[in-house]
Amino acid sequence: MVSTTTQIQQGRRVAGSPLEVLRIFAKLGFSCFGGPIAHIGYFRDEFVVRRKWIDEHAFADLVGLCQFLPGPASSQVGFSIGLMRAGYLGALAAWTGFTLPSAAALIIFAYGASALSGPLGSGLLHGLKLTAVAIVAQAVLGMARNLCPDRERASIAVVAALIILFSTSSIAQVAAIVLGGLAGLWLCRSEATAPSGHVELPVSRTVGLACLAGFFILLAGLPLVRGLSGSSGVALFEAFYRSGALVFGGGHVVLPLLREAFVTPGWLSDNAFLAGYGAAQAVPGPLFTFAAYLGTVVSAEPHGLAGAALGLLGIFLPGMLVLLGVLPFWDSFRKRPNAQAIMRGVNAAVVGLLGAALYNPVWSTSVKTSGDFGIALLGFVLLIAWRAPPLIVVAISAAGGILLAMTGA
Repeated sequence: MVSTTTQIQQGRRVAGSPLEVLRIFAKLGFSCFGGPIAHIGYFRDEFVVRRKWIDEHAFADLVGLCQFLPGPASSQVGFSIGLMRAGYLGALAAWTGFTLPSAAALIIFAYGASALSGPLGSGLLHGLKLTAVAIVAQAVLGMARNLCPDRERASIAVVAALIILFSTSSIAQVAAIVLGGLAGLWLCRSEATAPSGHVELPVSRTVGLACLAGFFILLAGLPLVRGLSGSSGVALFEAFYRSGALVFGGGHVVLPLLREAFVTPGWLSDNAFLAGYGAAQAVPGPLFTFAAYLGTVVSAEPHGLAGAALGLLGIFLPGMLVLLGVLPFWDSFRKRPNAQAIMRGVNAAVVGLLGAALYNPVWSTSVKTSGDFGIALLGFVLLIAWRAPPLIVVAISAAGGILLAMTGA
């Protein structure tokens, strides 16, 4: 097996540049539809099969690392490939190219959504909300199959969902994730395995420790600065950062975290939130660019383009900091049975979080009539049984929403 270190050295010998990385990832940013699992498939085809920047084993190890960590897994994989190819500037170029196309599309939608009025506009927005029902239901089903295959993890998921459904505390999500990790340490130790392979990127232990320190300092310190300063800008950044720091198990898990952070304080309505979430399914690139939409439409200052930039920085930063922090230590840490058990429990808990979000707010604010249920059911069957691209489901749900609005059904 060729190690990732060898691949890094090979990448340097062919003189990889940040501009090269930016060009290739921008192309992917315009064409990668289908969510994080699909994105990883695109990356494999582009960088393992076609360009041979990294070998199959090293790529699989890298994907395993990014799925273990909080944050957007596909963006973290892309960030790491850019880092391997052209250093820190290459990592920044990879993130920029992959993120900006979908972020720009959602900012445009945010400015145009306010102009949508009458039956046509309201029907379109309602159709996008019904898209979210189908997408989140698919995510819950898929994640439950993979992450809760036994009674222990299924029980952890149910308890986490009950905590969210019956709690009014603003820290319920954090508590559910922490309790899930503790339960995993207790219940899931027997399934620990000895992973094979090797992951190593050009990040020193000093840089790694500094990034980990920055991750935790911001996570603990931003709420204090928010309370002391009373600044709405700090409050927005803290909300985005906290949401990005607590996402385990896939991009859809950010939905309940962001709703708690933005809808509960009254910064925007459930309708606007879910319409934007539905629109995020129609664009390529990472789902985390939903933050650009939220930053644009949020009522607190700053909003608009400044809010979009703040949202993107806030939600992506924790995942990249923790990735850089863990890289130098990952190879030894992932072999510890306790670490594997904790992450099994955390992953099961996030299934429960997403399941609770499927009910409230996704279902409870979208499905009001039999017609609504029919459209959501059609979208779900298209995704699950027909493997239809999310873009097709978005188009059909939007058309169905307009038809219901026009007919008064």
